[in-house]
Amino acid sequence: MKSGEILLEVVRNEMVESIHSGHLLVTDADGKSILEIGSVDEIIYPRSAVKSLQASAMLRAGLRLNGEQLAVVCASHAGSHRHLDVIESILKGAGLEPSALRNTPDKPLGSAERAAWGDRPPSSLAANCSGKHAGMLATCVAQGWDLETYKDLNHPLQKLIKAEFETLSEERISTIGVDGCGAPLFALSLRGLSRAIRNMTFSHDPVHREVIQACRKNPFFVSGTGRLPTLLMEKVDGLFVKDGAEGVMVMSLSNGSTVIWKMSDGSQRGASVLAAATLARLGISIELEHEKVLGDGRVVGEIRASRLVHHG
Repeated sequence: MKSGEILLEVVRNEMVESIHSGHLLVTDADGKSILEIGSVDEIIYPRSAVKSLQASAMLRAGLRLNGEQLAVVCASHAGSHRHLDVIESILKGAGLEPSALRNTPDKPLGSAERAAWGDRPPSSLAANCSGKHAGMLATCVAQGWDLETYKDLNHPLQKLIKAEFETLSEERISTIGVDGCGAPLFALSLRGLSRAIRNMTFSHDPVHREVIQACRKNPFFVSGTGRLPTLLMEKVDGLFVKDGAEGVMVMSLSNGSTVIWKMSDGSQRGASVLAAATLARLGISIELEHEKVLGDGRVVGEIRASRLVHHG
């Protein structure tokens, strides 16, 4: 992909030591672009930032869950006991055991949760995408679809998910990969991703409204304690936030205003700074703890988004 433009600067003792470049799009309540940096028409793999779109297709196919369960289907969860208990409840409701999961095994995503996991081997249940896969399996049970092949591109479930992507993004899917968890990965342009998230946020479709509301009302289950998507949704009323691997982020407000970015180097560093700066462009002031630049154990610098703040 193209290298993008500078979005973040890492400053040490008043000198820019490192930069992070990327592509960023901010649109207003009418869907009109108010800030474009980089190549927003280039396609990207949105990774886990689009689990809400996948969840919408599952609901449309007959999945029925409570708010916490639906939020964890949309999650890249930290792997706490609360997350895993809710995921097991989804499987149990479908008459399944965790052994039915076919996502790539891993240890918990959250640092505290991973430490608590200790020397136990990786498992599909502990992996951060297990909520999504539990939802996929429960959908297949509801429809009587094959459980062993639910990740295959030609499976009825994946065809429905692809159609949901195309409808919401208003783009034809031309590039398909495999996500880290093993599910199909549909590429979208940043502009198409922005349309998809805005269309979901602003939709009168009860399916879309149920998905977005589940995430807003249960932010812990979308990510976890101290994690940025959870913190942002806890702090800003009506905000929907979902991150994805390789430096992807989507945010939308209840009025339809949307923020999308993709970091060229795949870094998550400085995401809280970028979130605060882009939300400020939409008139929202938010206080977040940012990563510290340390020297000899003291703060000697900062990560800043000054070029973004003054862009355009």
